[in-house]
Amino acid sequence: MKKLQIKTILALVAAVSLTDTASATNKNIGGCGWGSKLFDGSGGLAPQVLAVTTNGTSGNQTFGMTSNTSGCTRSGVVETNWKGDAFASSNMTQLALDISRGEGESLNAMAELLGVVKDDRLSFATTLKDNFSNIFPSSEVSSKNMLKNLRNVLAADAKLAKYS
Repeated sequence: MKKLQIKTILALVAAVSLTDTASATNKNIGGCGWGSKLFDGSGGLAPQVLAVTTNGTSGNQTFGMTSNTSGCTRSGVVETNWKGDAFASSNMTQLALDISRGEGESLNAMAELLGVVKDDRLSFATTLKDNFSNIFPSSEVSSKNMLKNLRNVLAADAKLAKYS
């Protein structure tokens, strides 16, 4: 059983490191609006600057937020998950290893980014370890889906739900 788990984890780590490196370079930080749609999937600094500039100079981002169009919402909630998203995207391989072991530097860093207080860290690590297969259901899970799964695991735990 242990040998099978180790082989599964190693296969997952290999696949995640190959697939996630490619997807991490295609992130566009233009936000919502026409610029983000126009340059969606483009990599590098120039497309990101052009996306933000397009949104800013045409005023379409503001319109999109008030009309709930162009990928914008009017919920009034500003999402601040970009740090966790960026970290997960860049560290999927190490996170998979650390979560599978229930300890490690990247797991501690993720706990820090999610605001997990010291008293809850052991429970956080144990819960994630126990739910490894829910967080990483396949070797092709994206960092975005992995984070969604991780947050769902946290939300299902009474003590850790506040970090989801």
